Amino acid sequence: MHMVEQPSQEIDPSVPTAARMYDYYLGGKDNYAADRAAVEELDKVVPSTRRLAINNRRFLQRVVGTLVKDYGIRQFLDHGSGLPTQNNVHQVAQSIDPTAHVVYVDNDPMVLVHGRALLEQDDRTAVIHADMRDTDLIFSHSETQRLIDFSQPVAVLFNSVMHCIPDSDTDGPLALARRVKERLAPGSIMLMCQLVSEDPEVRKFVTDFMDQATQGNWGRVREEEDVAQLFEGLEILEPGLVEVSTWRPDTEVAPRQLTHEWIEFGGVGRIV
Repeated sequence: MHMVEQPSQEIDPSVPTAARMYDYYLGGKDNYAADRAAVEELDKVVPSTRRLAINNRRFLQRVVGTLVKDYGIRQFLDHGSGLPTQNNVHQVAQSIDPTAHVVYVDNDPMVLVHGRALLEQDDRTAVIHADMRDTDLIFSHSETQRLIDFSQPVAVLFNSVMHCIPDSDTDGPLALARRVKERLAPGSIMLMCQLVSEDPEVRKFVTDFMDQATQGNWGRVREEEDVAQLFEGLEILEPGLVEVSTWRPDTEVAPRQLTHEWIEFGGVGRIV
């Protein structure tokens, strides 16, 4: 049986987390001084990161809306969901179809506290505290079983989280993507994107900085070809694997990622 060490339920405000840093980039209030200081340091080398975070959030919202409207998806399993912000997956999906079900997964205890408080009134949505690599636990969890029917198509989301996972034959992004793929019914969807850079100096700086800042809760900034490997065996939906601000933009003047020291790269694949 595949086992991953259980994440701590203790919140440590002195150690930045990717979820809280992302929250700060998006203008949220669920972050600490350590998270804000880490963001300021990161911005000195990769100043486009706030725009990148906002564009990534918009990409997620466009994908969810498209999947509900055009592909009939009514159930979502969101890995590494982060802290609740405006227009979360369940809000986007349920605004189109109120019967949509969403399970959020995160290992940051702050996400669990805020998520459960937010979702107390919504019996079609749940948040579970787990490491996103612990596929056995996530898929068998009572809340997942209550809300997700794996005999039917489901959208599994790995939005801007694969860079948090170190390379490993058993738990790295490739192994994780394959493990999840094997459990999904035909017609299911996998959204996968992560931070990439074609500049080796940027890759090294950000990887080392985030690994040190988060005390090892980080993987690495990768290259586009690494992300492409995750989609092996999937039918990639148009427009393919792209910098995410260019994935089916809402308008011709939708915000684009203009600086490219690093980008969010990925797309949406379907199990056939």
